[in-house]
Amino acid sequence: MALLATSCTALADDAHPLSMWQIDGTNNSVYLLGSVHLLREEDYPLPSAIYAAYEEAEVLVMELDMDDLDPIAEQALAIDLGLIKDGRSLRDLMGPKLYAEAEELAAALQIPMTILEKSEPWFAAINVEMMMLMRIGFDPMQGIEYHLSGLAAGDNKEILGLETTREQLEILDNLSSESQREMLIQTLSDSLEIADAMDEMVHAWRYGDIEFLEESLLNDMQEFEELHEAIVVQRNKNWVQEIQELLSEDDDYLVIVGALHLIGEEGVPRLLSQRGLEVTQLKQPAN
Repeated sequence: MALLATSCTALADDAHPLSMWQIDGTNNSVYLLGSVHLLREEDYPLPSAIYAAYEEAEVLVMELDMDDLDPIAEQALAIDLGLIKDGRSLRDLMGPKLYAEAEELAAALQIPMTILEKSEPWFAAINVEMMMLMRIGFDPMQGIEYHLSGLAAGDNKEILGLETTREQLEILDNLSSESQREMLIQTLSDSLEIADAMDEMVHAWRYGDIEFLEESLLNDMQEFEELHEAIVVQRNKNWVQEIQELLSEDDDYLVIVGALHLIGEEGVPRLLSQRGLEVTQLKQPAN
């Protein structure tokens, strides 16, 4: 879903925190990096401390195993799960009142509803957000996962995945009809101010402004209880056990997941702390 934001005050040439944490095991370290899945060319280079953590790590762990993805198969899977197959349309699934609201918002965004007519509401929502992000210059190929995967390929570093694409898409596909409808309306509404929101969100991410991210990004998500539980809370709980197990290894790991998963009381760093581990937010040294 699109991200709401306010102002940040960190100065670019000062030392500042990062959206990255470190946990030390007996013989290794695990770094947790919050990701922005789509970025712009102008957002590079990343803070040098991120590259330092990458250099330290022998293995990268991402939400998906990026070096084993088959783009054609991934797209076919999304279409299979996301398109309506029983003859109904998005209009039918939304109902007259919500569909009229969606039409009005889409018109303001210059998105023809006809291209969404055979999409389930969750699939329409993620396509709307992708269209709007790419319209303002954000590109998945510029995202942190693709960037670091490219470096890892050149350095022969192993990449592991916490989930499969099917598992991720089925979380959305299994949402209740009500939550799916809410997701589409909220995505369309948020997209009206997506450029400013993304500028401010990326700034907050880069400068480790966790309070800002919690007050905007996380609080917005928590308004949608089922969506928050399915997309954030349950996945965090699943990942924490896997991340803790990495601390018994000898290799150092860089774990990269969406920044939303690393903030708040139910974020991965807090859950690891509750297990008695010392979790330290890292800083970018002053230039």
